[in-house]
Amino acid sequence: MVNRAIRKFLFFHKSNGASLIVSPTHLVIHHRSMTTSKRVQDRSEMKRIHDLEIATEKWKIVSKVLFLMEILKEEPEQVIPIRSLDQYRRQINLPKPHKISDFIQKLPKLFELYKDRKGVLWCGMTKEAEELVQEEERITEEYSEKAAEHVTRCLMMSVAKRLPLDKIAHFRRDFGLPIDFRKNWIYRYPEHFRVVKNEDDIEFLELVSWKPSWAITELEKKVIGVSEDHQPGLLSLAFPLKFPSNYKKVYRYAGKIDHFQRRSYLSPYADAHGLTAGSLEFDKRAVAVMHELLSFTIEKRLVTDHLTHFRRELVMPQKLMRLLLKHFGIFYVSERGKRFSVFLNEAYEGSDLIEKCPLVLWKEKVQTLIGYRGRKKKIETHHDFVEMEAEDLCGSESEEDNVHMQPKQEDTICGLEDSALSDESEMEIGDIYGAYKATEAS
Repeated sequence: MVNRAIRKFLFFHKSNGASLIVSPTHLVIHHRSMTTSKRVQDRSEMKRIHDLEIATEKWKIVSKVLFLMEILKEEPEQVIPIRSLDQYRRQINLPKPHKISDFIQKLPKLFELYKDRKGVLWCGMTKEAEELVQEEERITEEYSEKAAEHVTRCLMMSVAKRLPLDKIAHFRRDFGLPIDFRKNWIYRYPEHFRVVKNEDDIEFLELVSWKPSWAITELEKKVIGVSEDHQPGLLSLAFPLKFPSNYKKVYRYAGKIDHFQRRSYLSPYADAHGLTAGSLEFDKRAVAVMHELLSFTIEKRLVTDHLTHFRRELVMPQKLMRLLLKHFGIFYVSERGKRFSVFLNEAYEGSDLIEKCPLVLWKEKVQTLIGYRGRKKKIETHHDFVEMEAEDLCGSESEEDNVHMQPKQEDTICGLEDSALSDESEMEIGDIYGAYKATEAS
C-alpha cells in the first residue's frame, strides 16, 4: 500500500517535468487509519450506568495506594528510596513530570517521607498504615477457605481441569488471594489442587478431586439451593436483569431478551466439548461462565481483558466483549481508565455493593484515610527521623512484631502485578467500539 502511494507520488512529479530526489526519511505518507475515530466512551448516554461509573472512579486512587503498600510490605524494613519507586510509574499511572514524592505527600495518613544523612529521600508507612497491613493479612487468612473454593471451582469449569498459574495470578486481588500465593498458599490445599509442570516447564494448578456440591452455580443456589450429590447438566434459569431507569430501548428488545432467558444452556461445570462455537447454546453457556466468575470476585467486577485470558480454558467465544455488551442487563462494561471493567449488575445497588465481604470493607477503610488537607507536611531529615524512631521504640511492641520475610523474586513479580493498573490489554478501544456497534446493529 505504501509502495503504491510512493509510485503515484513519483509519477505525479515526473509527469510535471520536475527533477525530484526523494529521501525515504523525508517522505511522509498520510493514510487513513483502519480504526474508527469514535470511541466506546462516546456510547449512548442512555446506555451508561452512571452509578457504576462512579464505583469505578472511586477505586482508582485506592488501587494505587494498595500497590504502594504492597511494595513497602515486601521491603525488609518496610521503607524504600523514592528513586526506587520510579520504576513503578506505569503501575501507579503517574507520568512524568509529576513527582512520586508529591503524590505520596498527598497521603499523609498512610505514608511518610524522610531524608537520611546523605540527603536521600525515603518513603515508609505510617503506624496506622502498618496496622492496616496486619489487619489485611488477618482478613485474608480468614477468607482463605472461601478463596480456595473459588479457585477450585474455576478448575472444575476448565476443559482440562487445570489452569496456568500465571493466568490465575491475574485474579489474585479479585479472588482475595495472599500476595505470596504462589510460594505458600497453593500448597495448603492438597485435597483440592496441586502444582504440575508441562513439557515446556510451565506451571499449572490442577484439580485433585471433584466436589459435587461445588459444581452448582451461584444462580442455582439462589433458586434450588445446594445439593451434595449434584450432577451438572442442562439449565433453564433466567439471569437477573437490571437496566438504568432511563433506558427505554429495553422495551424494543423485550422479545429477544425473553427468548434468551427461556433458552436452555449447559452448566459451566458440565462437559462443553460438544458445543459448536457461535451457536446460541454456546453463547448462553459463555454468559453463565462469566456470571459465575464475576460471582467469585470480592467486588463482583473484573478487568475485561482478564476474562479473555481464559477463553480457551473455559470454552468462551473469541469476541467476548461483543457478548458482554450485548447482554447489557446482566453485565455492564465501564470504560473508565486505560482498561475496561465489567460489572455484575445484580450485585450493585446504585454505586455500592449489596453484599460486602470483609476484604471490601477493609478497602473502604483504606479509602477513608485517603485525601490531602492543608499544607504539605515537612519532610523529616535524618536527625528528626532518629528522634522519632527513639520515641517510637519507647512505647512500641517487641522487635519480632516488625520482622517481615523477603519473598522470592518470582513472588514479588506476581504479587505486584496490579490488575487494575497495568496498560497491557488484549482489548483495544477500536475493537470494543466495533463490538458495541455490532450489538447495536443486531
